[in-house]
Amino acid sequence: MKKLEVLIVGAGPIGLACGIEAKKHNLSYLIIEKGVLTNSIYNYPVNMTFFSTSEKLEMGGIPFMSIANKPTRPEALEYYRRIAKHYQLKINLYEEVLNLEKTEGGFVVKTSKESYETEKLVLATGFYDLPNEMNVPGEHLPKVTHYYKEPWPYIGQKIIVVGGGNSAVDVALETWRKGAEVTMVVMKPQIDQTVKYWVLPDIENRIKEGSIKGYFNSTIKEIKEKEVILDTPDGEVTLENDFVLAMTGYKPNFTLLDQLGVELSLDEKRQPCFDDASQESNVPGLYLAGVVCGGLNTREFFIENTIVHARSIVEDIVRKKSSFEKVEK
Repeated sequence: MKKLEVLIVGAGPIGLACGIEAKKHNLSYLIIEKGVLTNSIYNYPVNMTFFSTSEKLEMGGIPFMSIANKPTRPEALEYYRRIAKHYQLKINLYEEVLNLEKTEGGFVVKTSKESYETEKLVLATGFYDLPNEMNVPGEHLPKVTHYYKEPWPYIGQKIIVVGGGNSAVDVALETWRKGAEVTMVVMKPQIDQTVKYWVLPDIENRIKEGSIKGYFNSTIKEIKEKEVILDTPDGEVTLENDFVLAMTGYKPNFTLLDQLGVELSLDEKRQPCFDDASQESNVPGLYLAGVVCGGLNTREFFIENTIVHARSIVEDIVRKKSSFEKVEK
């Protein structure tokens, strides 16, 4: 069994930032990731543009140069690849965590490839891997997806886009512009007003002119092979349909949190318990980094405002390590 001082789960931007800080402080560490490097960003739509400016996504003193003020997905993938290479970070890709166990001296982590014994554990797992399901009949038909990459498969197809946030709006506009017949199904009475300011007028005008059909205060009741049944304020509506793109959001991996007994808030946010100064959870030695800290509240935690978690975590680990060593002496 391999022994470490710090094991970091998740090789997204915040996991990489934690690795940089651990290396700077000469801690024995490893980052493990179940998918590709910056797996969440890789799974973003091909043509996605970030909300944040490139300078706010920088880390490790390495400038993030992008063509426009707000970087694109490919630019972010390349930037974080260069970060990992520059710092020669120890990262195991395509290695999934299967089980976490608290021990007297730290944690035992079993993965798809190895078992580790670590003094400190950092969960930087994000929330993009587990979609919020609609829980309706037919949701698991092949024509239904919670992820979107690019518009080309939907040319000339009748598609339904579920949701009214940034992802749903981007999908609706991009597929419509490539020739799809697009209908949006939005649970709320209007498109989310927090949608990117340069995109919001576009989608509102397309719906107003009828280019994109919009059903508001509406939900999907059932998905069939060639149809979708909606619940609308005017009653049930049946639409011909080829594909359903459910942009219903995502959630963190609560299973990993539950395995170690991380306390969650009792409200609808299900926010994990952690110390704001150190990022340490209610489980001693277990630290939470990045958007996983928000639970189901995914709108307040972003890359740009959680990069600081890395320094807070490692400084706390180093401080406690120094205190322990003094006591031992």
